[in-house]
Amino acid sequence: CHPNSHGGQCLYTVYLIKIYVCDLCVALYPSAYRIKRGTYSLINPTFQQSVEDIELLFEILLAGMQIQGDKHTLLIPDEELASLRSVEKLEVICEDVLPKSLSDIRRLTAELTQRRQPLSWQDFERTVLTLVYITQTLGQISNKHQREMWTDTLVQLFRAVHRDLKPF
Repeated sequence: CHPNSHGGQCLYTVYLIKIYVCDLCVALYPSAYRIKRGTYSLINPTFQQSVEDIELLFEILLAGMQIQGDKHTLLIPDEELASLRSVEKLEVICEDVLPKSLSDIRRLTAELTQRRQPLSWQDFERTVLTLVYITQTLGQISNKHQREMWTDTLVQLFRAVHRDLKPF
């Protein structure tokens, strides 16, 4: 806004920008923008801030990280990795941000299918972690119908991630 412009125009412009930005970021993972565990620093948490964080996430996944849906807990079998301070954000993402119900994951998949712009790196990280959660959940489902529904959702979410990796 220009200092000499009318205040109403500035407020309206700021309001429109806020609506546009919120529509882009809140739609996929709305719980990421709610205060968790009593600290403002965990609003919109992201684990990967550097190459070292990416390597750490890969190491945690290789160590057998488990995202428990019904209990909403993150289990990392390696005690040394689990005790790292940076894992707190990963716990918040996996326990409080990722969708856990089939209906919530299907909603996410439908929204991703209709997206025309690339995912933000935060949403890409969350979507990949959601894929991890789905594959772990599939390993525990014995009901054929449930297994087919979760498998279909996994395939659709994978396609959305794959499409996001292609140049627009």
